[in-house]
Amino acid sequence: MKYESQGIAKMYFIAAIALFVGQILFGVTMGLQYVMGDFLFPEIPFNVARMVHTNLLIVWLLFGFMGSAYFLVPEEAERELYAPWLAKLMFWIFLVAGALTILGYLLVPYARLAELTMNDLLPTMGREFLEQPTITKIGIVIVALAFIYNIGMTVLTGRKTVINVVLLTGLVGLAVFFLFSFYNPDNLVMDKYFWWFVVHLWVEGVWELIMASLLAYVLIKVTGVDREVIEKWLYIIIAMALISGLVGTGHHFFWIGTPDYWQWLGSIFSALEPIPFFMMTLFAFNVVNKRRRDHPNKAAVLWALGTAVMAFLGAGVWGFLHTLAPINFYTHGTQITAAHGHMAFYGAYVMVVLTMISYSMPLMRGQKAANVTAQKIEIWSFWTMTLSMVAITLFLTAAGVMQVYLQRYSADPLPFMVVQDKLAVFYWLREVAGLIFLSGLFLYLYSFFAKGEEVKLVEE
Repeated sequence: MKYESQGIAKMYFIAAIALFVGQILFGVTMGLQYVMGDFLFPEIPFNVARMVHTNLLIVWLLFGFMGSAYFLVPEEAERELYAPWLAKLMFWIFLVAGALTILGYLLVPYARLAELTMNDLLPTMGREFLEQPTITKIGIVIVALAFIYNIGMTVLTGRKTVINVVLLTGLVGLAVFFLFSFYNPDNLVMDKYFWWFVVHLWVEGVWELIMASLLAYVLIKVTGVDREVIEKWLYIIIAMALISGLVGTGHHFFWIGTPDYWQWLGSIFSALEPIPFFMMTLFAFNVVNKRRRDHPNKAAVLWALGTAVMAFLGAGVWGFLHTLAPINFYTHGTQITAAHGHMAFYGAYVMVVLTMISYSMPLMRGQKAANVTAQKIEIWSFWTMTLSMVAITLFLTAAGVMQVYLQRYSADPLPFMVVQDKLAVFYWLREVAGLIFLSGLFLYLYSFFAKGEEVKLVEE
């Protein structure tokens, strides 16, 4: 760690991992509710558990992105963070607001929560992933603006590199597209149309810039490959991601009442979306194979390579499986969507945040890399979480294929709940895989406290 203010990242990373544990606990709870409908009812009904599960995912990833930026940008800009005090203040505001919102979901009926937070003055609640009370959304905007100001001033008054400029562009895009969460038209078609401006243009647009810049930074550090080589790859990847991702929003507009041309635009540009992820996989392995140093942090290298592969599989391959309009006609809203969502989020965003944490946490603790024992445990956690996520995806895919056939494609379609009963075996298998994933996450946590032989140092 070269700059004192980089240490601020540690508090963001600790909060991120704590919220990640909460997200998975609620995910396992939901998985059980799929097969035991009255589990924890009425204390935590399924709709509340789902709301908490998805909201925690978004919040902890935002903590992870912010922590990553606070660690990366000072080093790239070759100066201390512009306003360390602001970063610390926004951390506590964001954490308290997030915790109060989750407690609100759990302790207060949702309609009552809307009344208490005066949602009627500016109605924004009730939409999937954007269930946060309006006052929480305003808080998110304030935190995001302060964060971008802090990062932006650090970059503008320091060295400008491709990595920190791409990262800053992605972060600005994140903040801009979140503003559509405040637009809540009465027309349901218009509502869904602009809802995707947040949900899709985050995860299949500007978040990809953030992911690519974080991955490029770590690969420069652990391989010693020339910055110019990595930056050329980065330009190509983000260009393809934006070209395909922006118009690729159309694959969400197929069946919501929009004009027919979206079926062509959505299908064609969505078919291009796996390309930047495939390029990222080639890029990561190519860079690691050409490395000029054998970095002692083996776990961080593994997470970096895993990010590229799993992002390609989850976002690229599983996205393409059901993104063409003639196929999506039968598959939208089924368990195939859930399969894609789980592996894509894990591969693209969860893993890149864990990559940054794996690389930076030892440095913030005064070590070049975690000790040998800790790294072995972390590598075990990598394989446990990753393989169990692959299993979750495969079980949900099988459930989705069966659901599509029985409920939508067969000559004699069955009712929804009859089909759900027939999918129970896949849901049980998914629950087992979820519990294994949770054990892998606990292994990851344990690795931070494991004692062992220190790694041999190498020169930067």
